[in-house]
Amino acid sequence: MSLIKMKHPAFRLEGSRKRDVRTQFGALCFRVNEGRTQVLLITSRTSKRWIIPKGWPMARMTPAEAAATEAFEEGGVEGKTYNICLGLYSYTKLMGAREEDLPCAVSVFPVKVQKVHKDWPEAKERKRRWFTIKKAASLVREPELRKIIKNFDASLLKG
Repeated sequence: MSLIKMKHPAFRLEGSRKRDVRTQFGALCFRVNEGRTQVLLITSRTSKRWIIPKGWPMARMTPAEAAATEAFEEGGVEGKTYNICLGLYSYTKLMGAREEDLPCAVSVFPVKVQKVHKDWPEAKERKRRWFTIKKAASLVREPELRKIIKNFDASLLKG
């Protein structure tokens, strides 16, 4: 597992065909249950595929704080946030018929879950479920995210 401390603000990369690559921040929400690490996955709103909570940069928030906010809004969990980037993955955000799809680069930050809410802002739009690392990695579509999950080792985090 690579550990990269993130202290810089959101960034934008110039993409090909005059399309910008958009920055997002994702939360790898985890817990340790009977010595085994579990990862929380949520479903996407439209395709219902398994993903991690993620979203756009937020004013006056570090990337890790923005990821933690998404963990609450999309997954209904709160916990200890680490200002460490576990890695990056890319995907294309499907915008619908009226807008052009957006290429996105997602920086992933660990969140050690300490509280699971029964109700949360997007509860009616998404499902959430805990998985072993191996199972979670097999369920996500993006190869880079699959690798981040497979290589995640909670014991390397302090606190």
